[in-house]
Amino acid sequence: MDYLSDYKSKLRTPEEAVKTVKSGDWVDYVTALGMPVLLDEALSERRDELTDVKIRGNLLFGPIQCVEKDIEQAHFTYHSWHCSAYERKLADRGLCYYIPMIFRNVVPYYRHFLDVNVAMISVAPMDNHGYFNLSTSTGIARGILDKADVIILEINERLPKVHGFDEVIHISEVDMVVEGEHGPLPELKMVEPKPEDTKIAENIVPFIKNGSALQLGIGGTPNAVGKLICDSGIKDLGMHTELCCEAYLDLYNSGVLTNRKSSLQRDKGVFGIALGSQALYDWLNENPSLHACPLEYVNSPEIIGSIDDMISINSCISADLYGQVCAESDGTRHISGTGGQLDYLTGAAMSKGGKAFICMKSTYTNHEGVRKSRVVPTFNGDIVTSPRSQTYFLVTEYGAVNLVGRSTWERAELLISIAHPDYREELIRAAEAQHIWRRSNK
Repeated sequence: MDYLSDYKSKLRTPEEAVKTVKSGDWVDYVTALGMPVLLDEALSERRDELTDVKIRGNLLFGPIQCVEKDIEQAHFTYHSWHCSAYERKLADRGLCYYIPMIFRNVVPYYRHFLDVNVAMISVAPMDNHGYFNLSTSTGIARGILDKADVIILEINERLPKVHGFDEVIHISEVDMVVEGEHGPLPELKMVEPKPEDTKIAENIVPFIKNGSALQLGIGGTPNAVGKLICDSGIKDLGMHTELCCEAYLDLYNSGVLTNRKSSLQRDKGVFGIALGSQALYDWLNENPSLHACPLEYVNSPEIIGSIDDMISINSCISADLYGQVCAESDGTRHISGTGGQLDYLTGAAMSKGGKAFICMKSTYTNHEGVRKSRVVPTFNGDIVTSPRSQTYFLVTEYGAVNLVGRSTWERAELLISIAHPDYREELIRAAEAQHIWRRSNK
């Protein structure tokens, strides 16, 4: 078939393409590197013609011109179901509204509940068979595009082409295509581990053995875990993760990440989305040993649980003495999102030999310069990301404790044991007042 003719018939300028957006529409920018930069700019120029256009995205690097040029929100309202650092700053200004969402439910939510009037996404150029690669947005893109009334593709020749499934869309499914110049891909710089991160990693690595499959979040602690593993003698690790980040590239370059022992997809590293350096994007490009898949598969607890020795390592902001975990807010101030933490807590608990670790430094310093404990008596406005009934290992620089099957007094005792020593007496008094400190411990 003559796919090129079909392509040319659907080619528009960004300004022409965004004319399809109407007042009251829901518009999706999908995720991360999939943000349609040229279309966003063109749509922002139509702001005086439009009202109540609602935009969804997540993990966008920004700037989002429809937001920046309409700070009164007279025309556009932006929503995110997982905030990047840029989106967090928008939220602080009242310019971004969070959509609570567990990652495994993203595609089903779109499929069954959400309207998508117009979907705009950056994709890799069309191949000889008429397919566009969804690149690092594969984890969620197909579910959004399948629901959209109108699909507009923005061609970005810099995007890596990934292998996997549901990683492409065909020209026959597309309404419009736009082309234009793009700068270098946004990069998420690797966070250098601090001494506390290294100590936390030292408390986790002994639980990892040859052939384990890893899910790593973003931040200093996961990076520290990666660095320690590279020097640990551990071999043949696998990758099954919602987010492919820099730590995996380091493990691969060190010869530690091979996926040879995977009990699910042998010789394949599985991921949903990716954020990192240009070197990471180059590694993903046309790499048959890496498989990009929808998050409803990658984050399915049943799929995760089918992988032997699944090790999940994520971070949190704070934990209370009951074992509840907050990983998305500081009080009521929104920070990030629920993400896939609960997916992997559930799945790792179902895995033969699996373990799930949630990590935090024992203290932080607030905006007034006052040091505070991250282990708190109970939450006061903080959003609970993971309920106490599903918390597994909690880790600080002072140790790793397993809360599975533990009563309230046992949890209080274990959590106080990994709190900073300066706050332990205060936490004991709080536990007594909350009737979760056993009499024999007094």
